[in-house]
Amino acid sequence: MTPAPRFLRPVAAIVLAASLSACSMFSGEKEPTVEDLSANEIFTLGQQQLADGQETAAAKTFNEIERLYPFSQLAKRALIMSAYASYEGKDYPNARASAQRYIDLYPSDADAPYAQYLIALTYYDNIVDVGRDQALTVNAMNEFTELVARYPDSDYAREAQLKLDLTRDQLAGKEMSVGRYYLKRGHYTAAINRFSVVIEKYQTTSQTPEALHRMVEAYVALGLTEEAERVALVLGTNFPGSEWYSDSYALLTGVETLPKPDESGTFNSLYRQIILGHWL
Repeated sequence: MTPAPRFLRPVAAIVLAASLSACSMFSGEKEPTVEDLSANEIFTLGQQQLADGQETAAAKTFNEIERLYPFSQLAKRALIMSAYASYEGKDYPNARASAQRYIDLYPSDADAPYAQYLIALTYYDNIVDVGRDQALTVNAMNEFTELVARYPDSDYAREAQLKLDLTRDQLAGKEMSVGRYYLKRGHYTAAINRFSVVIEKYQTTSQTPEALHRMVEAYVALGLTEEAERVALVLGTNFPGSEWYSDSYALLTGVETLPKPDESGTFNSLYRQIILGHWL
């Protein structure tokens, strides 16, 4: 569930009281237009619409405060509420626009990290599976990165960091998907290029062990045994217990189990030297 702006819950009681007051104020009279309402009354109306599930209407109502009372104390609060209401109503372009305007106007405000977080979520919530274009994932990653960089001590920065890991894994998964496609069809150089992206850009993700193994497969298929052995050693050094390393070793040696220290052979010698640290 998306967290609401920090001030949303504390004003609930005030809003309810204001709503009752507004009802009695307008009882028996012609319903006023928004221009007839004070900033407080407009804010109350927006809160009520939001509580009733009318997110789009609420966003528009909150925007009226900035239009009619641009220098009022509520104008700033209404702007972040407009962003929140648009996000809740899945109107992501308007949510981004309002949140970005908030950041531009109040970059040091306590709710600026929340505004940045909302912008990132408008992309993150729409991430698609790895088989499709990942432009939204890239945008989400960039916005979460911006949040962590600009507001590192905020609560939202900690949440952003967790989601950053997921976006990187998603992007690595996309590269793996394309790499496997090339590998399966014999386009080994193209496959190696894709797996290299995973290792260079997304090396902390869960995709890295497989990427290294798939590179071994591609190099073996190209007859480049030395390159395959080097990559397998990197895999064994960093992920010695991985099933992918076992598969790479089996592919290079024809042996299903990892070598013992006294076994001979180039790969086994390199294994002893670099993996086990046995140089003699």
